[in-house]
Amino acid sequence: MLKLMPLILLIFFSFSGKAQINMVVKNGGFLFLEGKDSIFFYQKSPKDKDGLYSRCNYIHPLYGPEGSRLTEDFPADHLHHRGIFWAWHQILIDGQSVSDGWELKNFQQKVSNFEFRLQKGCGHITTMVDWKSPLWKDGSEAYLKEETQITIYPKMGNYRRYDFEIRLKPLTDRLSLGGSDDEKGYSGFSARLNLPADVSFSGDKGVVKPTNAAIFAGNVMKITGSFLKEGKKGGVVIWSDPSNPSPANSWILRNKASMQNVAYPGRIPVSVPFDQPLVLKYSLLVFQGDMSVKQIKKAVK
Repeated sequence: MLKLMPLILLIFFSFSGKAQINMVVKNGGFLFLEGKDSIFFYQKSPKDKDGLYSRCNYIHPLYGPEGSRLTEDFPADHLHHRGIFWAWHQILIDGQSVSDGWELKNFQQKVSNFEFRLQKGCGHITTMVDWKSPLWKDGSEAYLKEETQITIYPKMGNYRRYDFEIRLKPLTDRLSLGGSDDEKGYSGFSARLNLPADVSFSGDKGVVKPTNAAIFAGNVMKITGSFLKEGKKGGVVIWSDPSNPSPANSWILRNKASMQNVAYPGRIPVSVPFDQPLVLKYSLLVFQGDMSVKQIKKAVK
């Protein structure tokens, strides 16, 4: 089901003359803009490569404040990576694997409802997504219902902010989610960025060096380098809301040929009760130039 507000969506500029967040329906999904500037594309319909790695319900491309493409889709080194996404390797029912949402094995998603509205200058997206598997009731019924809310803020100075609230409600009382069953524990909210050679990472306490396994490095991760057009500096900040279940500050970072991951819950699966949805909240900032720790904290308040 798709709900739009055409009288609002077709207006590119408000009465005050400022550019508004707007949406254009495209093949496979929706392109969001601020005035004439591209913000990101939401992939609603399944997309694959030569019949493999079918996926939907993710963002790609994500654009920088000046229009550069920041994300990758179907990268040759990891064909299952896709822009801005949230996924889990271990999806278990009664202790048995039914899907691998990270590597897209026995994993089918259907966007059953999509809504977009404008409120106080911000764009608000709400999606409802069914998770299915051929190993669960032959794929005839969903085992989990995802409701995700994405808020798009107008550009402020040298950055733009996005908020994500991901609500996962099991449709069975025996479901668990976990990351890769190794020391890395890939799991949860991730960004497959088009990484420049000079990429660097920093948290609220300074420089962070990637390691093979997860690093505990606070709730903020700034990823900086020559991300923008003509090799200009810019980057992305990922903020993990302190209200997220523990660990909310576990990061898997890579300086080439991979994604950046806020790893939750890690290797050991966690049970998600039937009557208590799992709620995860994150923010993204895309920026030109640089952002100080003080500026980042003010931006995500």
